[in-house]
Amino acid sequence: MAINIKRPNGTEDVLPKDIHKWYTIEKIARETAESFGFGELRFPTFENTDLFLRSVGETTDVVQKEMYTVKAKETEFTLRPEGTACAIRAMLQNGLLNEAMPQRIFYIISCFRHERPQAGRLREFHQFGLEMAGSSSPAADAEVISLAKNILDRLGLKKIELHINSIGCPACRAKYHEALRAYFEPHKDELCDTCKERLVKNPMRLLDCKSPEDREIAKDAPVILDYLCEECSDHFTKLKKYLDNAEISYVVDPKIVRGLDYYTKTVFEFITTEIGAQGTVCGGGRYDGLIEQLGGQPTPALGFGMGIERLLIVMEKQGCDYLAPKKCDIYFATMGDAALEKAMELTRSLREYGYFAEYDLMGRGIKAQMKYANKIGAVYTMVIGDNELNDGKARLKEMESGEEKEMLLNDKFTANFENEYFNKVLDVIDEENQSMFAFTGEDK
Repeated sequence: MAINIKRPNGTEDVLPKDIHKWYTIEKIARETAESFGFGELRFPTFENTDLFLRSVGETTDVVQKEMYTVKAKETEFTLRPEGTACAIRAMLQNGLLNEAMPQRIFYIISCFRHERPQAGRLREFHQFGLEMAGSSSPAADAEVISLAKNILDRLGLKKIELHINSIGCPACRAKYHEALRAYFEPHKDELCDTCKERLVKNPMRLLDCKSPEDREIAKDAPVILDYLCEECSDHFTKLKKYLDNAEISYVVDPKIVRGLDYYTKTVFEFITTEIGAQGTVCGGGRYDGLIEQLGGQPTPALGFGMGIERLLIVMEKQGCDYLAPKKCDIYFATMGDAALEKAMELTRSLREYGYFAEYDLMGRGIKAQMKYANKIGAVYTMVIGDNELNDGKARLKEMESGEEKEMLLNDKFTANFENEYFNKVLDVIDEENQSMFAFTGEDK
């Protein structure tokens, strides 16, 4: 009996027919980050487990329930559940934080969390993320938020709402923790076992609990904004001013605490109602204590992460445009071995110039070859047989219009094809310009 092995639960395959959608997000995110002065960083898929225990927080759902930790002989490591801790570790280890500030990096990675799989929440998921280290200014917060919004706007997303909050610094948060303990203590017996432990160690984590019962208890809990110290309050006020100046709309949402312990002061989320409960497509904030916590000098920092799968779900629902998938530029249909060898020769030359060229590898008849060329969306086709080889020329057919042009099968074939190809591109541009002028009523 054949063994039917399937992919692990909570993972997805990305097929060639869909990869252009991923390229669209990656290209726009990368180009936007670079235009803001960010450079790409790559780091390992797994890290020492202690990195996440020290940064993400032992009382978070990520550490308590979701990490994939592996032991191999005497070594223990964890598949990265998020990118910030990894990025900061890499920046510290490679001396980037000794260079000119602010340091700005971005990354495109896969992450791993053991969760119940559902739409927009997988066990292996992908993120675009970035980090800025060195600036404590609320202007840096506005810059990072503006970058995130720029990406979402360029992707064509609509009905995305920015929610912001401040969760203060360790000094003002200590008073807030006292208020939370006082609020939740009478409800202690009603809390889930995890939250009973959080009540002692980190009561803010109670606000991030997924339990409907605990969420109901927490709905009237004290609000962090009422406990901010003067510095944190001033920081948040200036952030709102900078966002107003940039004409970036936002909602002040005291319920946002984010799911990781390293955050301080500003936290934010870009939220949509179009993908159900998993509506956060981008989340981030400031983490001024993390670099010192991981062994570096005290250095303010902030960043965000965007879930690529969630962005794709929203883009599909909203009918957003993608980069066009790469099409075959020319397909050679051949008859006989000599014609096949000629097609292989011409194809090699075209590929050296970056063209997508194909010829038959299945031994099909001409009719079947042309059907295949049409199926793959070939822009041009050319039939080569004994007659074409004897004449030293063949007819190049543009599939969309049906127009044909005779071309020599000599060493100038690639140059002649390139000339024909770009003439077609220029014709398309000219038609689009004429259409635009006709629509606007402008004179050429």
